Amino acid sequence: MIEEFVEVGVVKELYRFPVKSMRGESLAEIRGFWHGLDGDRRYAFVCSDNRSGFPWLTGRQVPQMLQYTPRYTQPDDVAESPVEVEMPDGRILPIHSPELNQELADAYGKPVNLIKIDRGAFDSQVISVMSAASVAELGKMIGTAVTPLRFRQNIIIEPFDDQPFVEERWLDSSLVFGDSSDGLRIRLNRRILRCVMINIDPETSEKETAVLKTVAQARNNCAGVHSSTERAGMIRVGDVVKLVRI
Repeated sequence: MIEEFVEVGVVKELYRFPVKSMRGESLAEIRGFWHGLDGDRRYAFVCSDNRSGFPWLTGRQVPQMLQYTPRYTQPDDVAESPVEVEMPDGRILPIHSPELNQELADAYGKPVNLIKIDRGAFDSQVISVMSAASVAELGKMIGTAVTPLRFRQNIIIEPFDDQPFVEERWLDSSLVFGDSSDGLRIRLNRRILRCVMINIDPETSEKETAVLKTVAQARNNCAGVHSSTERAGMIRVGDVVKLVRI
């Protein structure tokens, strides 16, 4: 079996979300594993009264969570690193702080619990991808500028052809990042079905219902694509993105 590699773009931005539904952090490089990008969505708060298959406390219930900024204090060893959270008012609290837990419980109106999941608290698959052209086009369709953080994607690609939603044409194919032998390789599997989270502005926590409404009407409620890891490895901003064809 002979594989052909076609250069289709470059990595423009990388994001990791240490705590589910809290603010993401922009990175210059990161290693991808079978369970997603290193340190991505390893912590989550759980609604203690929830018995459904979706127990997470998210911006759906507490929109201001998106303004809480978590970070690993030892970024070179995130598996063992403590996590601290910068609050919207500037306070910095450990992730295990009773004060942080109580503030979230008060905002939700019921008790919540913190959990750590080494394989990640993902809604579906482990790595998400969107092109910068898609983000720009969605902003035009909605009538207001949006940023990649609105969609909480891990990998933002600048496509060479500058065509929006090109990532959907890459479905059922693989992407390889960079020219070195340690580059991450992923498989693009399916479109991402969106929910009310994309209505929430990640900077202000204000809701704009036109965002999800537009995506639902114009994009069959989908934006971005899910992927799984085919080869663990590094990914860096500026990496050439190669589409694998067989």
